[in-house]
Amino acid sequence: MAQTNFHELHEANPEGFTLADVDPDYTDGLSREHAEARREAEIERLADLQGRLWGEGKRALLVVLQGIDAAGKDGTIRHVMSGVNPAGVRVTAFKQPNSRELAHDFLWRCQRAVPQHGEIGIFNRSHYEEVVVVRVHPELLAAQDLPTSPDTDPKFWHHRYESINHWESHLRRSGTHILKFLLYISKDEQRKRFLSRIDDPTKNWKASPSDFAERVYWDDYIDAYDEMVRNTSTKHAPWYVIPANHKWYARAAVASIIAETLEDMDPQFPTVSPETIGELARARAELLAETD
Repeated sequence: MAQTNFHELHEANPEGFTLADVDPDYTDGLSREHAEARREAEIERLADLQGRLWGEGKRALLVVLQGIDAAGKDGTIRHVMSGVNPAGVRVTAFKQPNSRELAHDFLWRCQRAVPQHGEIGIFNRSHYEEVVVVRVHPELLAAQDLPTSPDTDPKFWHHRYESINHWESHLRRSGTHILKFLLYISKDEQRKRFLSRIDDPTKNWKASPSDFAERVYWDDYIDAYDEMVRNTSTKHAPWYVIPANHKWYARAAVASIIAETLEDMDPQFPTVSPETIGELARARAELLAETD
């Protein structure tokens, strides 16, 4: 079977994008066995590339994961990043903003979590909640004490998209490469996963009545995601829309795209000066000359 190029396959074209054109069951004809073998191979590649990124210490990679409840964000992080050095990876899960975060602009808390050079940073949910959840529930804006609102400013959401694009462009120019993944599942698949959380006692802790209640807004969320991708998938920070009804396919795709991006970045270990090489040679000779 030919090697699937997930990178090209799932990069969203913002022109007229709609999730209605995406099949959440899509697997490109891959079997589960083949996809899991591909993921394992990509994990090994990731481990090597992450070590080089950490050693270089000049650039960073920010991975953004978005998706409706039960789309598989936590599992994707766990299965894709299982082989990397935790010292060089920082995962931030963004939940409902607290009072301190609400007292700042909507990008503030995400700016504080941006990975430092050498790191891979992962956002489990992100600044995009501010154009998805808040768009579905505009009443949440009241807590932000803003000078404008969608009621008073017809370009309110356009301005938010613009702020996001400018911020991500700034990060890219500063050495932080950005990958954004939208894990897309069907409404029926979400129903099955919710039932699994209820029926399996070991998964009850994942079950949230508030998540179940959000299902009535399904169409509104899909519309918000469509607008999000159309307005914020850019050359410097593209969206990858990943069919995620089959977790094994989604995880293989995400692992491959991250590894391919790091490969393109081509991080290099720092070069060592001739003086240092000489010192190392002398140290080696002394170590070899030691006796127990």
